Amino acid sequence: MAANIKQQLSNLVNSGGAPKDLTEKFRKILNNVLKLKDEALIEGLSSFIEAMVRESVSLVISRQLLTDVCSNVAKLPDNIAVRVSRFLLDKVHPRVVSFEEQVATVRQHLSDIYEREQNWREAANILVGIPLESGQKQYSVDYKLETYLKIARLYLEDDDPVKAEAYIKRASLLQAESKNEQLHIHYKVCYARVLDYRRKFIEAAQRYNELSYRTIIAEEERMTALKHALHCTILASAGQQRSRMLATLFKDERCQQLPSYAILEKMYLDRIIRGDQLQEFAARLQPHQKATTADGSSILDRAVIEHNLLSASKLYNNITFEELGALLEISPSKAEKIASQMISEGRMNGYIDQIDSIVHFESRETLPQWDKQIQGLCVQVNTIIEKINQHAPEWTASVADTQMVQ
Repeated sequence: MAANIKQQLSNLVNSGGAPKDLTEKFRKILNNVLKLKDEALIEGLSSFIEAMVRESVSLVISRQLLTDVCSNVAKLPDNIAVRVSRFLLDKVHPRVVSFEEQVATVRQHLSDIYEREQNWREAANILVGIPLESGQKQYSVDYKLETYLKIARLYLEDDDPVKAEAYIKRASLLQAESKNEQLHIHYKVCYARVLDYRRKFIEAAQRYNELSYRTIIAEEERMTALKHALHCTILASAGQQRSRMLATLFKDERCQQLPSYAILEKMYLDRIIRGDQLQEFAARLQPHQKATTADGSSILDRAVIEHNLLSASKLYNNITFEELGALLEISPSKAEKIASQMISEGRMNGYIDQIDSIVHFESRETLPQWDKQIQGLCVQVNTIIEKINQHAPEWTASVADTQMVQ
């Protein structure tokens, strides 16, 4: 049967005739091929594709019929579609400029198949082959934006944030030109995920939190974004930015519904967190968030140590390396190193006395801020008392006499 189809195609290619008539005759052969099964179907379609890419066949005819092939490949079982698609891409490659639209269609479908199989890298690589910027065809802004975002998402699924970020940057140049609100949301989600994977946790938390307020997103997805914002904030390096984000989330009543709210509360209130209190929270983290840092500790361990150190700076004027290490549940040398780094980066105020092995903390901000609040309250109370004196001096005098008697 396959040999017969090859012969029919060869005869038709060399026969000449009006394009319309040839198109119908080729289409009739294609319809007969599509009735075949399994290997015979693959061989038949391969022969048809091979005939279509010959330079002796008019582009008017070959483009129409390869478009028909692409439409039908999408209806085939995945295992057959992959083999036919691969064959088509290979045969078309020398003349890819002439068949850009057909190649793009095949690559999109082939990528979908690999994605269903969770072969993320191959799915991304197939899409990368679409010449969105360098080809002859003019693609719409939305098509290019959607494709770049899909490539970035697939690379993220394959745990390759570096390549994902490269395509997010390409998407960022296009998203301002698109009026598609859904694509804007996809861009923000993808960008937040890239920041998350790249361990830029505080920036990721800000973007996740922003997404949690977008009404265009379903309620369940908004809560998921809020959960990611909370997790990223907890994993972020201690400092003013994280303190602001902790305050924002703590004041958001929705966070009280999240399983990790207890850790958020302890961090916001500057309470020391012990290692045994983190087991449940650690189990909720994504695989990339469980990675280890250069010193061998996990990202979460490092974030909690820094938090505890910042909390200690608000409780103590100074503390020895030995005592600090015991408080943080780490070695004194590691405690000194982390404290030194946080001070040098401006994330904690203080200085280190290496001769006496003591960390001195400075400019504890919580108490001055509390003093300002108390001062403000006292001023308001005094104002009220003055107004009472103006309007009811007899009552004020009687209260004063009563207090003196007591």
